[in-house]
Formats: sequence, C-alpha cells, structure tokens
Amino acid sequence: MPELPEVEVVRRGLERWVAGRTIDAVEVLHPRAVRRHVGGGADFAERLRGETFGVPQRRGKYLWLPLAERDLSVLGHLGMSGQLLVQPEDAPDEKHLRIRVRFTGSGSGSAAEAAGTELRFVDQRTFGGLSLHENTADGLPDVIAHIARDPLDPLFDEVSYHLALRARRTTVKRALLDQSLISGVGNIYADEALWRARLHYERPTAHLTRPRSAELLGHVRDVMNAALAVGGTSFDSLYVNVNGESGYFDRSLDAYGREDEPCRRCGTPMRRRPWMNRSSYFCPRCQRPPRVAS
Repeated sequence: MPELPEVEVVRRGLERWVAGRTIDAVEVLHPRAVRRHVGGGADFAERLRGETFGVPQRRGKYLWLPLAERDLSVLGHLGMSGQLLVQPEDAPDEKHLRIRVRFTGSGSGSAAEAAGTELRFVDQRTFGGLSLHENTADGLPDVIAHIARDPLDPLFDEVSYHLALRARRTTVKRALLDQSLISGVGNIYADEALWRARLHYERPTAHLTRPRSAELLGHVRDVMNAALAVGGTSFDSLYVNVNGESGYFDRSLDAYGREDEPCRRCGTPMRRRPWMNRSSYFCPRCQRPPRVAS
C-alpha cells in the first residue's frame, strides 16, 4: 500500500489542480468505490454537487479533500491500487474508472492549467474508495481522528513518542507501523529506516534509549524526504501521481527488496524473513538480532 511519501505526492498534485474548484457533477461508476459512504452513490454525488474543494490535507497515509464552505471532507482510501488522477475531460476513460468528478470552473491559482480537466478515481482491485465525513474540531474526518501525527508534521511530539515506545511491550518495527503511535510509515520505509539506524526489526522498544529513538526518528524523516524528492516509490504502474507518472525512489532503496544483494554498507548479503504476512529485509551483520533471554 502507498505510504506517506506516495500519498503526499498525490496531495501536492491535487492542491495544484483541484483546490478551489467547484463541483458540477459526480458520476459513481462502481458501488464499491463509495461503500464507506453511508448514503450510497446517489447520495454521495448529490451532496457534492455545487460544493467547492479547499486545500487537500494529509495525515500519515490518509488523504482528504475538505469542502471549503462546510465542516465536511471527502476522504480518499487508495487501498492497494487506488489512483486519484487529473485528466482532460475528453481523455478516454480508464479501464478501471470508478468515480468521475466534473468541475464548473478552472479553480484558483492555476486557472489556465486546470481548465478542461476532471478528477477521476481509478481502482483496479476496488479495495479503495471515496467517502464523505464530518470533520472534527481539528479539521480531520471523524473516522480518522484516532490516527497519530506523522513524523513530517511540525507538531509531532518526539518526547511523547519516545515515552510511548518505552511503555509498549512490542518490537521496533511493529511500533513503527502502529498508526496510533506514528502515522505514515509502512513496510518499505520501516525497513529502510531500520537499516539506516542499524536496528534489527525485532529489537524490543523497551530497550530503546531516548537518543536511540531520536536517531531512528531522524532516519524515518530522512528516508521519507528523500523519497518525496523523487516522487515516492513505484514498483508498478499502480502507484502514480495525479498525472499518472511513477516515482523512482525504488532505485535508491538500501534494504527493501534487496534479498541476497550485498549490503551497501558492509557487503554482507541482505536477508529477507517472513514477518506479519509481509517480509522484512535486513543486513545480518549491521542489524544483529536481539539476544534471547535465557
């Protein structure tokens, strides 16, 4: 699934092409694409008609488009294969087009560019979708109010995060993927940050000192910013920006997907181990497993 850098790339594209535009009509082409909207497809389309999108927002892996004049937001669930694309109105429909949003005007800030375009939600596997939700006092859709701030958020509390890590009886990679502790980190960037920090994925969080957890957090931020600079990580055509272009951070990965390739730090062959229905990639020399208490 897309992680923070991939979702942020999409958010930036939507800010450029969609913010400030007024909705003329919404066409729901597959009921599963709005299954999280309680009222169904017809209600979703009717409630959005005539509304204006504000500036798209993101927390961790979650993306939403607030309505400028209401305390409501359209939450985008990208799932395994969801794409939010900005396409010319006369462009052929994608094979897996699920929702189409047409606009009355060109929008603010980039009027010349945005004119004649529409927003499309495309989803091959139909695991994702769009839904309309009320906002909390903090401006988040109410269904994601429990999601923690992400490491790129200026208000992320490092002290509280360290204390929560020490209090949890868990391991470091599980903690990195716990969206109630820190949001936006998935399997790829967890492995990358742990490789940079020389930490094994099964290291108990109770043993992390304050400087060590701060170092790990710094690596999480560094790897995410590096991925953002090149459009995120795209292993196939499913993870793209709003123009359908893939990112290429996969060329710079140091750990994820590099089984049997030499560690870029010490030359030892990288290993892969099954982990929570996924895989963990690590260097057996640089990231030694924790000792098992006898």
